[in-house]
Amino acid sequence: MLFTEHVEVHRAPLAPTAYTNHRDWQQAVRVWSGRASVQPDRSFEARSPARETAQERLVLYLPAGADVDSADRVLWRGLWFEVDGEPARWAQGSLSHVRIRAWRVVR
Repeated sequence: MLFTEHVEVHRAPLAPTAYTNHRDWQQAVRVWSGRASVQPDRSFEARSPARETAQERLVLYLPAGADVDSADRVLWRGLWFEVDGEPARWAQGSLSHVRIRAWRVVR
């Protein structure tokens, strides 16, 4: 596994609203930055008279010490992706790493 791509992980604080809390991405901070292995996962297209959208998905392998959470966003090659699900941490031997899935919607 070669960590050749520069990736940043950003985290936003929870902000209260009238009925619930949401992530305030205007106040997001970078929590991790470094090299990762970025692999294409799959893409989907949904076409309707109302809108056309495509979804791009990636699998990222980060070093074992990377600080990443399921509510974070990833910046890769100038594009923002949302972390999808809990990061999978593998701490066995010399292949220790964190695997995450990320996605973004293109309109």
